[in-house]
Amino acid sequence: MAQNSFTLIRDAQATLIPAGDRLSLKEGTEVFVTQALGGTVTVQAHGGLYRIESEDLDALGEEGQSTYAVEEKPREIAPGDFLEDQVWDALKTCFDPEIPVNIVDLGLIYDLKAESQDSGLQQVFVKMTLTAQGCGMGPTIAADAQQKIEGLPAVESAQVEIVWDPVWTPHMISDEGRKILGLN
Repeated sequence: MAQNSFTLIRDAQATLIPAGDRLSLKEGTEVFVTQALGGTVTVQAHGGLYRIESEDLDALGEEGQSTYAVEEKPREIAPGDFLEDQVWDALKTCFDPEIPVNIVDLGLIYDLKAESQDSGLQQVFVKMTLTAQGCGMGPTIAADAQQKIEGLPAVESAQVEIVWDPVWTPHMISDEGRKILGLN
């Protein structure tokens, strides 16, 4: 992953990590990209960490946007053709902005169910947790997961619920996640 410094060329909406508060980083602010995964970037500025969503990556300038923008893959499955693996793959594009492991391999997804709707599409229900109950980023991560699931062609809607039982522990991290974190 590239780590680069940029000067914002316009104001950018951001989320303060780990509080989860939304704010605006002002044009001219120097930012340092610490993580770029799943179409969002985590930047360091003003002594704190902030998450910038894909729609605001242009604030990093042309070089920043071209470096960190994620091309959306064209939909290859027709509406009505539903594969649960697609949902798992979509969830694997969601990341905690402080940890370079997707929420599936981090062990945050506890349950995934889909129900057929009259439209022929699916309603997807996900139960997930966070690494810490006090994490203010929970609603942001859950909304990211919901948006990516609802972007699937066979999905009508998604509900992502944050649960605390069982309490997450590092033992829930997959082998792939442990490898990324150097825990093997």
